[in-house]
Amino acid sequence: MKERKILKNKTYLYLTEFFSGMALMAVEIGAQRLISPYFSSSQIVWTIIIGTIMIAMALGNVYGGRSADKDPDPDKLYRRILIAAIWLVLIPVVGKYVIIGISALLIFQVSHGFLIVAAFVVCMVVFVFPLFLLGTVTPSLAKYTMGSLEDNGKIVGTLGAANTIGSIIGTFMPTFVTIPAVGTNVTFLIFSGILIALSLIYFLSIGFSHHKKKIIAACLIFALCVVFGHQTNFAFWESGDNVKYEGESTYNYLRVTDNGQQVALSTNVLFGVQSVYNKNKSLTGMYYDYAMAAPLMTKNAYKDQDVLILGMGSGTFAHQCSEYLPTAHCEGVEIDQKITDLARKYFDEPKSTKVVTYDGRAYLNAIDKKYDVIMVDAYQDITIPFSMSSVEFFQMVKEHLNDGGVMVVNMNMRGQSKGSITDYLTDTICSVFPTVYTADVDGSTNRELFASTATGIKENLDMNAMLYSGDPEFIQMMEQVSGELVKQDGGSCILTDDKAPVELLGIRVIDRLINEEVAYYRDIYNKQGIRAVMKELGI
Repeated sequence: MKERKILKNKTYLYLTEFFSGMALMAVEIGAQRLISPYFSSSQIVWTIIIGTIMIAMALGNVYGGRSADKDPDPDKLYRRILIAAIWLVLIPVVGKYVIIGISALLIFQVSHGFLIVAAFVVCMVVFVFPLFLLGTVTPSLAKYTMGSLEDNGKIVGTLGAANTIGSIIGTFMPTFVTIPAVGTNVTFLIFSGILIALSLIYFLSIGFSHHKKKIIAACLIFALCVVFGHQTNFAFWESGDNVKYEGESTYNYLRVTDNGQQVALSTNVLFGVQSVYNKNKSLTGMYYDYAMAAPLMTKNAYKDQDVLILGMGSGTFAHQCSEYLPTAHCEGVEIDQKITDLARKYFDEPKSTKVVTYDGRAYLNAIDKKYDVIMVDAYQDITIPFSMSSVEFFQMVKEHLNDGGVMVVNMNMRGQSKGSITDYLTDTICSVFPTVYTADVDGSTNRELFASTATGIKENLDMNAMLYSGDPEFIQMMEQVSGELVKQDGGSCILTDDKAPVELLGIRVIDRLINEEVAYYRDIYNKQGIRAVMKELGI
């Protein structure tokens, strides 16, 4: 092994292990946030990320150990760290284009499990190589630090401790500090910058003249990436004039767009809209309009009503209640404080509206108050969190409803085949509530579910719609909902806290939706090739 003065007291080797472990975990957290806007942040995506990182680390460990035994040259180790760092620092600049490119190539080839396959390929292409290189660090350092068999246990233990402590910091810091404060892209720049600095200190210590080219090149690439890769700009195809805000919170990637008539909030999934606000205060044309039937299904529709919204978002449902049913007093629960802040700033949500920053289920568990209407509209990207889709949760909702109260649940991915996620949610709710109706929302994949312990909620809707003295458009909407209500009796597809595979069920529906959306272009691709598809799209 080459003798290097900087490595003689082993402190620098321990620091290398520490910062490598820190960067590895920071990349894992950052990888999830980088691909979430395109493939969701579901447990499935987390599993893919962790799995590919483990593959990279295992291969790196094997190669690093063999390489250290064959040629114990620390120069090669720090060269690998530098290459990994440069690769990682390029991700904020080119990563999103790589993701879109891979998705475009696969969407015509993969008909089942597209999100799973695309996320896996992206992780393999973008993250496996640099993490493979970082995986060589530990076995190489073990070789360089071990002077004799007498202290090998102590040295391996110290290396392990340094790596673990670094990994702990690399796990918590991105989640609670850097991503909420400066975003995913800058998080990649920070931790890759640390690795670059670590490597350059080593090469500077052994002679600038011998490694001048790599030192200058690394500094130049890092500087360019800082200039061009620091912005949070996942939806890079969006018009700059329409995008009013794009950023990240502890929980979500967030984007606010304004087309002049309507303000919309998207969280994590780029092509979906989670909340809207019509500036002319009209109906939204979305599932919120259907959900407005819930207050009219109670007997006290035109008296003071207490409405709880689990998953407040930017307050669309509360806005509509105040516009069309001013006797309804809304309060919301929203786990993401940043969304509430955006609602105040861009969606005209009054500061007087009570919004509690809390998990919806935990909030119900902490209060005794009962409501006339409870809306369940809490989503984790593509589907309802499993903890808010189980028998136990809906039992808790029932206990917080007044006599004759109504629960309305937004189900965003209605399935057409038996055993879909909407079937599971419907059967689960039917096992708790004796009266359940559903209505499919026109022009979307949403289905609204209304449940109560009381009978006659449809009759209440019809009667209260006739008595309504306000906007004729609203009356027409309520009559439409009433005409589309379907009585549900339930079945055997029950979700519980112990078993609620909501994400896998959601993936099945997404496969169908994707196939329906791309069927036309896939047919053109199969018959005429990619150029014909690009021509059809006007590219």
